[in-house]
Amino acid sequence: MANLMPIIETLEARWMRAWASGDMKTLKALTARNFRLVMGSRPAAILDSPSWLEAARDRFLCDSYRFGDIYVRDVGSVAVFATQLTLRATMDGADWSGDYWVTDIWRKGRVRRQWRMVERILSRPDPDRKFATGIKSLQLWR
Repeated sequence: MANLMPIIETLEARWMRAWASGDMKTLKALTARNFRLVMGSRPAAILDSPSWLEAARDRFLCDSYRFGDIYVRDVGSVAVFATQLTLRATMDGADWSGDYWVTDIWRKGRVRRQWRMVERILSRPDPDRKFATGIKSLQLWR
């Protein structure tokens, strides 16, 4: 199977550009009907596809974005994308800009064989480096 990294990176950039530019046709085409946005907050919040698309139209607006280090994993008909995301955004006029951690799940359709985002998990990273250092210390492949 071909390396999915450039394919998924391109889809991610298209998805984010569509959101930032208000291109609802492209955003809808890249978003699965059973899409879920999960906000890693306390308490967690979930949006379904219709709620997300409506919010992206006029309430949760992205002005610009920048990806950090990108991780893509090929799991057959599913691909996992994860990165640090710097976002300039507003929700109902309130500033939501900042650094986030995003994990997206893309699934390849059975009929048309097109990739669609089925899940986005968005959360604020913990600035305390001890967690990352602790997990890295557990790696057997060092």
